[in-house]
Amino acid sequence: MSRIGKKPVPLPEGVEVNVEKDNLVTIKGPRGELTKKIPSCLEIVFEEGQMLVQRPSDRKEHRAMHGLGRSLLANMVEGVTNGYVRELELVGVGYRAAKQGDNLVLNVGYSQPVQFIPVEGIELDVPAATRITVKGIDKEVVGDTAAKIRRVRPPEPYKGKGIKYAGEYVRRKVGKAGK
Repeated sequence: MSRIGKKPVPLPEGVEVNVEKDNLVTIKGPRGELTKKIPSCLEIVFEEGQMLVQRPSDRKEHRAMHGLGRSLLANMVEGVTNGYVRELELVGVGYRAAKQGDNLVLNVGYSQPVQFIPVEGIELDVPAATRITVKGIDKEVVGDTAAKIRRVRPPEPYKGKGIKYAGEYVRRKVGKAGK
């Protein structure tokens, strides 16, 4: 049995879960509301302030979906209670970020500043000129937005310049060998 799939998902105070037909799950919490379709082969059972995900058989497809379904539900509950944060750092001389309304303006070595428009439900913050914080309640959208910002100028291996995740290690290469 899936180690992750058999763990219960605790439901904190103030979180409401609604399961409609075809396993369309809506979770409401203090930070907002998320809706996602869980694989229809799984069954969601509620007991004593927690959710359990059960699979109908030990077939390979059901085993594969068991842990996935539980993880999706746990991420939704975590998102509507605490939210998700992803931090990015800009490394390089003259590289900086600024907010312009809700949009993000990046000066990362191109001839023109790059303007990044966030999707709905994502909040971009610039606590310092070289740091960007991406906040939201959907883990998938927060990670995708951070990846799109990083893709504007990924870190290069010779000087390490570019946009990287906070704490990311950029493996460095040796430059040209002298005589």
